[in-house]
Amino acid sequence: MVATPVAGPAARGADALLVRRPSIVHRLPAQVKLVALLVFVVVVVATPRTAWPAFVAYGVLLAGVIALARLPFGVIARRMLVETPFVVFALLMPFVASGPRVDVVGLSVSESGLIGGAVLLVKGSLGVVAAIVLAATTESREMLVGLERLRLPGVLVAIIGFAIRYLSIASEDLERARIARLARGGSGGRSSQLRSVAGTVGSTFVRTYERGERVHRAMLARGLDGPMPVLSGRAATAAEWRTALALPAAALVVLAAGLVLT
Repeated sequence: MVATPVAGPAARGADALLVRRPSIVHRLPAQVKLVALLVFVVVVVATPRTAWPAFVAYGVLLAGVIALARLPFGVIARRMLVETPFVVFALLMPFVASGPRVDVVGLSVSESGLIGGAVLLVKGSLGVVAAIVLAATTESREMLVGLERLRLPGVLVAIIGFAIRYLSIASEDLERARIARLARGGSGGRSSQLRSVAGTVGSTFVRTYERGERVHRAMLARGLDGPMPVLSGRAATAAEWRTALALPAAALVVLAAGLVLT
């Protein structure tokens, strides 16, 4: 039986991104949320660059989902920092693209680059926010169950599961190494810190690789001779599918209405 997320302390380890809240979004099975995210992103990407009202409507729909999931908007804003490289690239596009030039705040920029950068920024932000909502409302194990329910090959599900687990272990190893370095007075200049961090990352990678080999040998010793066992999880009901697909369906209606009006 799937556990219902409840309010409590911040999640750690593999579920460090999870924000526990008693909400309908949290209770939905992972497979319906994954399909809803995929369809929503496809709709956003398929929206013409001139349909700015549609992008505003998508943002309003996402804000409604965030409110329904009872997620703090501050948490969403902080996690959006992950798209910083895309923001920088979008801001540079008006200056490096070719074509007719326009004046913006006293600067001569490419008109096509300005529009393209703005569209890239908006579409990327919508996709990132949708992915953040998924990660904040779904446990890592339930995500793996959802992938299995969507008929993703078992080998890929196993690889993703191990990656989630060992990234968590590696990050904990790095944090312990950082605390140990500071406890021993290792707070020198930036160059010495970079050398220390590089060495720590290298040794952590070697330990993680060796740990993976030990786990594989242990699995073989316990009789593993084929695919990984199937994770237990319940199927989604028709009502849950309708609830999850309400967001991409509304986005599709917005897109269709925009195409008709134009």
